[in-house]
Amino acid sequence: MSDPLIIRTPDSRFADLKDYPFSPHYTEVEFQSARLRMHYVDEGPADAPPVLMLHGEPSWSYLYRHMIPPVVDGGHRVVAPDLVGFGKSDKPGRITDYSYASHLQWLTQFLDSVDLKDICLVCQDWGSLLGLRLVTAQPDRFRAVVIGNGFLPTGEHPVPMAFRLWKAFALYSPWFPIDRIVDMGSRRPLSGQEKKAYSAPFHNRRSKAGARAFPRLVPVSRENPEAKKNAEAWKVLEKWEKPFLTTFSSGDPIMRGGERYFKDRVPGADGLPHVILRGGHFLQEDSPGEFSAAIVDLLAESAR
Repeated sequence: MSDPLIIRTPDSRFADLKDYPFSPHYTEVEFQSARLRMHYVDEGPADAPPVLMLHGEPSWSYLYRHMIPPVVDGGHRVVAPDLVGFGKSDKPGRITDYSYASHLQWLTQFLDSVDLKDICLVCQDWGSLLGLRLVTAQPDRFRAVVIGNGFLPTGEHPVPMAFRLWKAFALYSPWFPIDRIVDMGSRRPLSGQEKKAYSAPFHNRRSKAGARAFPRLVPVSRENPEAKKNAEAWKVLEKWEKPFLTTFSSGDPIMRGGERYFKDRVPGADGLPHVILRGGHFLQEDSPGEFSAAIVDLLAESAR
């Protein structure tokens, strides 16, 4: 590519990944004066309302590999993009290239480009910080939300020491092993092949800029402009009456118990079969069957 600060991971890095047989799809989004290629998985009937699966930090659509087939088998179309800076998507090479606002702009362009409507959002980690902002900005575009181990911070609560340490490590550590980070966040030990797949997108130091940037973008102060926008988004969620299901896990050291904020404040959460899944932060690795079943059951019930 002509711009040395935009990195594209070689396709050879993604050859023969374990349990990831999905055909690649691409669209483009804007980045300064350039265009970025954004990758996504698109499985299931094209005319079915989409289930949008958003990953977080520092994973990619590979995280949902065990969930995509059962949700498709339930009669749904599943779209799972790689955020800019992750997976098979292009990667600006400087930490300062990334912001909360830029990720939202890229995802909004993605939804427009792929023409997704009547969406069920499935989100975790940064997929929630981004996905819930999309939902509240364009509520008519979404029909349901399923959130696991996610949040929408407004800077009103103390920052756990574990998060402060993680933020410092991401920004300053010369060693940033993506595979070990995901492995440590899962209760189930990952195999060597799975670790290789999580490391595949990040073939050099600059390719990890997006992964390193995310912790610093979490709005931890009320004065942060994105914290204020999140507070406005909460006002929309407090009037949200469409299905809103929580599927948090039992072993996430930072987000465990966070489901109560949504169950207490979002009207659409009332009366739904919320579940606590076994696992750590990456519940897609620890309880993919139960997570998938919760999605399929919710959509079946809401269609009646």
